[in-house]
Amino acid sequence: MARYTGPRVRVSRRLGVPIFGPSKYLDRRNYPPGMHGPKSRRKNSDYAVGLIEKQKLRFFYGLMERQFRNVYERALRMRGVTGEKMLQILETRLDNLVYHSGLALTRPAARQLVSHGHVKINGRKVSIPSCAVKVGDIIEIRDHAKSKAIAQKNLEGSTARVVPDWISVDRDHLKATLLRIPARDEINPIANEQAVVEFYSR
Repeated sequence: MARYTGPRVRVSRRLGVPIFGPSKYLDRRNYPPGMHGPKSRRKNSDYAVGLIEKQKLRFFYGLMERQFRNVYERALRMRGVTGEKMLQILETRLDNLVYHSGLALTRPAARQLVSHGHVKINGRKVSIPSCAVKVGDIIEIRDHAKSKAIAQKNLEGSTARVVPDWISVDRDHLKATLLRIPARDEINPIANEQAVVEFYSR
């Protein structure tokens, strides 16, 4: 499973948002990295703006470039607004739903939980984090002591997180159900998805 393993604060500073979560270092130096410090820089071109927005989404959901491009192309073939469809595809990935349900504390942890075989969909073990979950599908933790212990600990550590309305979570049985596809307003993306669509459509 390919994943990003490079510097995180540097990426967050370059993109201008805390992609990987809050960072005290980012608060102190909220400007792009480089030897010139917080000096005024040239205005970004339309291409640069689209690239930055694309990178925000890509790093936020933990996808490599080819994976993210495939998401865009899949959204392009669907009926409706391409940017909104792209966000819906990203939000209904198995690893993202495991994270939203509280069964994992972070998206990288959710990907690891899935790839290590701790998660099932409708009773069948699934080890592919990018698996597309459909409305009505039941996500549950495998009936194994180690799997349940990990998920239970994560649930206890994620009590402050609000579960989206489009997901139903049964904390007692370590299950989550996708009730419906989220609307664009419910996703509240970290980036401008329309700029991403324009970037790829050049």
